[in-house]
Amino acid sequence: MKQTISSRAARGEMNSRPDRQAFDFKAYLEEKRSLVDDRLSEILDCSRVDSRLCRAMVHSLMGSGKRLRPVLCISAAEAAGHAGDTVLQASCSLEMIHTYSLIHDDLPAMDDDALRRGRPTCHVEYDEATAILAGDALLTLAFENLTGCAVKPDADAAGLLRVIRIIAQAAGYRGMIEGQMRDIAAEGENLALDPLKEMHSLKTGALIKASVVSGALLVCADEKQVTALAEYAENIGLAFQVTDDILNVNGDPEKMGKASGTDSARGKSTYPALMGPEKAAEYAENLVNNALQAITIFDNKAEPLAALATYIIKRDK
Repeated sequence: MKQTISSRAARGEMNSRPDRQAFDFKAYLEEKRSLVDDRLSEILDCSRVDSRLCRAMVHSLMGSGKRLRPVLCISAAEAAGHAGDTVLQASCSLEMIHTYSLIHDDLPAMDDDALRRGRPTCHVEYDEATAILAGDALLTLAFENLTGCAVKPDADAAGLLRVIRIIAQAAGYRGMIEGQMRDIAAEGENLALDPLKEMHSLKTGALIKASVVSGALLVCADEKQVTALAEYAENIGLAFQVTDDILNVNGDPEKMGKASGTDSARGKSTYPALMGPEKAAEYAENLVNNALQAITIFDNKAEPLAALATYIIKRDK
């Protein structure tokens, strides 16, 4: 049987020629996270605007997050072209939007969580009003930051406008917010697989897909490349949520930086509850294999994307 891209990527064997070094995913991830963190610190600089609101924004944004969405954006751009400064800047907006959603999801009116990224949630550290405003401010700053990409030397105005629209749709009432609304409405119910998938394709998958597609569009990828990356993103977005559900059952709270067992306590519909933890893990692995098959057109340039897909289901937080 032909060896799959997933098994080779997991071992760093995308190209076994003696003159080529094995891909070091850990080093790659650390490098990209550092780039994103440094740029986020520049964008949200409390030394210029030292206020309670700014400190609350920093508290949530600069925690030990995975930075998955910005790294996916950068990796997609690298697969389809070259990730320059515009891509890095745009990737930071994706992290700000993601963080805003976490601040609001953690509120007492939503999931009422006390820990996030290993530290007290924003409303616990500050107060509910400050947390709401910090989330609002991060969402607004994300789009201010995106429009600022237009002045970059490597910016393509038409592509940037398309990206802004895609991200806005993914974050809005046809994407992430609708997914959160369905998640709240479904508490106490036992959703079947199709409505569960649809809910999570909105709540989690929409912004992940927007991250990947945005990276491609910012480097003027062709439609074949964008389609392949969109298929990859749809599969890893769902795999990410399945893995999150599994970790909520048997994950280590210290490693995750948040409590476990909360989904069951709130009566949420999850993949482990629907099909059992083992079947759910198999389902996530199949989704990742589908994702990896979609990006074979990029050959070795897909190494980071392949490794990210494997990381999504192997992570412990």
